Amino acid sequence: MHRVVTGLEIFLREPPAWAAEARLGLLSHAPSVGPDLAGARELLARRFPGRLKILFSPQHGLLGEKQDNMIASADFADPVLGLPVVSLYGPRLTPPPEALAAVDVILVDLVDVGTRVYTFAATLAKVMEAAAPLGKTVVVLDRPNPISGTAVEGNVLRPEWASIVGPYPLPMRHGFSLGELARYYNVTQAIGCDLTVIPAAGWRRGGYFDATGLPWVLPSPNLPTLDAAIVYPGQVLLEGTNLSEGRGTTRPFELFGAPWLEPGRILDRLKEKAIELPGVILRTACFEPTFHKFAGELCRGFQLHVTGRRTFKPYYTTLALLSVIRELYPGQFAWRQPPYEYETERLPIDLLTGDDLIRRGLENGLTVPELETAWQDDLARFMEVRQEFLLYPE
Repeated sequence: MHRVVTGLEIFLREPPAWAAEARLGLLSHAPSVGPDLAGARELLARRFPGRLKILFSPQHGLLGEKQDNMIASADFADPVLGLPVVSLYGPRLTPPPEALAAVDVILVDLVDVGTRVYTFAATLAKVMEAAAPLGKTVVVLDRPNPISGTAVEGNVLRPEWASIVGPYPLPMRHGFSLGELARYYNVTQAIGCDLTVIPAAGWRRGGYFDATGLPWVLPSPNLPTLDAAIVYPGQVLLEGTNLSEGRGTTRPFELFGAPWLEPGRILDRLKEKAIELPGVILRTACFEPTFHKFAGELCRGFQLHVTGRRTFKPYYTTLALLSVIRELYPGQFAWRQPPYEYETERLPIDLLTGDDLIRRGLENGLTVPELETAWQDDLARFMEVRQEFLLYPE
């Protein structure tokens, strides 16, 4: 198999002239690794002795150890390099000016999963916003989008629903690499950051992660596999409900359910309403989460088995399931209440979908095809604008 070469590897192998003199900061995490699985921060410190001055960490921490949402990481000293680590997830979401004063260039090597609500891209945007007025350069060491860079799905977030799970207009599944997304944000939101993207070499955007030849290192504790990442653009919506999204099991996001669900009734209702879910089989499953929602209780539900990546629509699939579950269990199903991702007023489901019209549509009995039709114009405009920022061939 032909192996993709990451932006990190290219930067280490052919560094720009400025790298020898610049004071470097690095925003990275546990899956930021080279081909031998050594961490980016160790590789950069070895390649540029004395140049790396400060480390920044996203959600789940520099070491990738924080399990859940809204578990803040403290600042600390990196045990390997002795460098200060500044957390950018928690009560503070933006790098403080004194941290940026210590560097000329902020390198960014993050493993993103191609879904708007995954907070790493929002953290990158906040770094760019803070760097721009100070004249600091941001360099994204790019990596492939693991769920392919061709499929795009969902309504485009409306600015009034901006949050850490979506700072700017973007559909749920956006089809960008992180570097492309940084370019898109920088121009469309007039951030004006001095931004460089070092693209990965050898990635064709239609490829999924298992075609890259790169090792999968879980980007967060609850996305342990590529299978989980593929269903995540839909199943993440369950965080905005009282259904278990499978946290506390070994297959989070693929498994979902609740003690009161009756899988047979749900399958029957899908059939009655002629709701087709292409590219996926719902296998009836039972599980007991070891932590999180319904910890220690028997949950009944399903595991999503994706049989056709090209036809599977994760966002559509989960919205269709929610529409049926809401209808069948009006007394048990509920939208989760705040707080969620440092937001204390607005409903989590509205932050996740990026528009309260989706929830209201479901509550008013609209079908998911009707919702999908309503967002097509916005999505078509996004697809047009998006072309300008793409770096990789089909």
